[in-house]
Amino acid sequence: MTSRRWPVVLAVAALLAGMAAAMVSTAVAQSPTIDEPVYVATGVVYLKEHDLRYNAEHPPLGKLLIGAGAVAGGVRLDSSFTGSEQNVGRHLLYESDNDAQLVMLAARLPVIVLTLCFGLVVFFFARDLSGTGGGLIALVLYAFSPDVIAHGSLATLDVPMAGFLLTAVWLLWRARDRRPGLYVPLAGAALGAAVATKMSALPAIPVLMGLAVYSVWSSSVRRRVAAGAAVAGIAVAVVWASYLAVDPRLRWTTPPTVPDIGGWRGLVADWLPFPAPFRDGMRIQFGFEDMRWTSFLFGHAYQGSRWYYLPAALLVKTPLGMLALWAAGLAALWAVPRLRPAAPYVLLPAAVLMAVAMTGARDLGVRYVVFVPMFLAVAAGGTALLRRRWVPAVTGVLLLFVAVSSVRTYPYYLPYSNEAFGGPSKTHLRLHDSNVDWGQDLKRLADRLRDDHSGERVWLVYKGSGVPSWYGIRASDPLIVPPDRVHGLLVVSDSWLAKDDPRLVPLVATSERAGDVGHSITLFRRP
Repeated sequence: MTSRRWPVVLAVAALLAGMAAAMVSTAVAQSPTIDEPVYVATGVVYLKEHDLRYNAEHPPLGKLLIGAGAVAGGVRLDSSFTGSEQNVGRHLLYESDNDAQLVMLAARLPVIVLTLCFGLVVFFFARDLSGTGGGLIALVLYAFSPDVIAHGSLATLDVPMAGFLLTAVWLLWRARDRRPGLYVPLAGAALGAAVATKMSALPAIPVLMGLAVYSVWSSSVRRRVAAGAAVAGIAVAVVWASYLAVDPRLRWTTPPTVPDIGGWRGLVADWLPFPAPFRDGMRIQFGFEDMRWTSFLFGHAYQGSRWYYLPAALLVKTPLGMLALWAAGLAALWAVPRLRPAAPYVLLPAAVLMAVAMTGARDLGVRYVVFVPMFLAVAAGGTALLRRRWVPAVTGVLLLFVAVSSVRTYPYYLPYSNEAFGGPSKTHLRLHDSNVDWGQDLKRLADRLRDDHSGERVWLVYKGSGVPSWYGIRASDPLIVPPDRVHGLLVVSDSWLAKDDPRLVPLVATSERAGDVGHSITLFRRP
C-alpha cells in the first residue's frame, strides 16, 4: 500500500469507528422498540426449532441474522411456550430467565456490523463514480446520518434491506467496465438478500434487471437477456435458500389469519415464483395496506395516509447540510459528463421504491425509505467533480454542519429533526411513531424515575414492547380510571400524545409539563 493511501484508509476507519461507537452505545441504552422482540424471537425459533410459523409477513434472512446474534449471546428459548408472535417475543425477553437488555444488544450487533459494511459500499461506490474525494464525502454523510445510525443500531430489517439493495446496484455499476460474468451474479445475490429480508424490495427486481441489461449493452443481445435473467433468477434462488435454511423440508400450512386478497394483487401473490410462506406473507402485507392507520404530520392526527408524508418527514429528519449536498449531488449527476451514465444506477432504484412507498397506507416513519440517505450519499459524492473554486470550501462547511448536527443529537437519534424544525426536542410536534417514539426509552425512564421521582405515584401510558415492571417501574394505568383520581406524575409516550385519544386529552390538558425522557416520553405533573 502506498503512503498516499494511508490517510484515506485512516479517514475511512475513523469515520466507521465513530459510527460504530455511536450505534453500539445507543444500542446499549435503548429498550426494545415495538418490532424488535418479534424479530428476535422469530429468528431464535428459526435457528433452534427450524419452524417458519412466526412473522410470515417478512422473509427469513434478516431475522436469521438477528437471531444468530441472540443465539451467540446465549439466549434461552422456552420451546414449550405457544402464543402469538408478540407474546413469544415478550416471553423470550422477559419471562425466560434472560437479561432482556443483553439479548437485545446481542441481537442488534449483526445489524450494526452490516450497517458498517454498507458504509464501505457507500465509500467504494462513490469512489468509483467520483474519485477518492467523492468517496469520503459520501461516507461522511452516511456515517453521520441520524436515520441510518438510529435504525442501524436496532434489530430491525430496514437498514439491512436498503444496504443489500445498494450493494446490488453498485455491483451492477462495476459490471459495466469490469467482469460482468462475476459482478452480475453477485448483484443478483445481493438483490436476493434484499428481497429475502423485506418484501418492499420486490419492485426493485425489474429495475435491476433493466440495469443489468444496460450494464452489458455493448454485448450481444443474447448476453443482455442472460444478464437480466441472471439477476432475477439468482435473486429468486436466494429467497428460496433463505426459507430452506430455516426448514429444508419447507413445511408450511397457511395460517387462518392470512387475508383473502383478490384482484391483481391476489394474482401477483399466486404467480410469483417464491415459496408458499413468502406468498402468504405478501397477502398479509396487502392486508396491512387495506387497513386505515392513525397517522400524524405537523401537529395533525389523521386516519389513512397522505402521498407527501414521506418527503415531508425526510425534510424534517435530514440534516440541513445533507439536504444541500444531496441537491448538489443531483446537479452534479446532470452537469458532469463523467457522472451522467451513473444517474440511472444511483437514482432509478431509489426513485421507484420511494414512489411505491409513497402510495402505501402506513405513514409511520422514514425507516421505510432509509435507502434514500444511502443512495443520495453516493450522489452527493459527485460534488467532488464540480469545477468551481468555492465548491471545496462550501462542501467542507456543509459536511461539518452535518457532523455537528448529528453529534449534537447523540444519543437520541430516533427522535432527530434538523434545526429548521426545532431539533430532537420538537420532533414529537411534527411526527410520531418510529420517527420519534418507538418504545425505545423505557430503560431511561426507569433511571429517571429512580433518580428524580423515587416514592412518587406514577401513572404511565406507554407505547412499546418493553415490560415496565422488568425495569423496576411501578405505575398505574390512568386510562382506566376517572381523571379526577389521577394525581402525581403522569408519564406519556409521545406517540400516544399524537393520537388525540379522548381518554388522554383531558388528562394532559389539566396537567403541567414536567420534562421529558429521551425526547420520546413526556412527564406531566398532576395536582
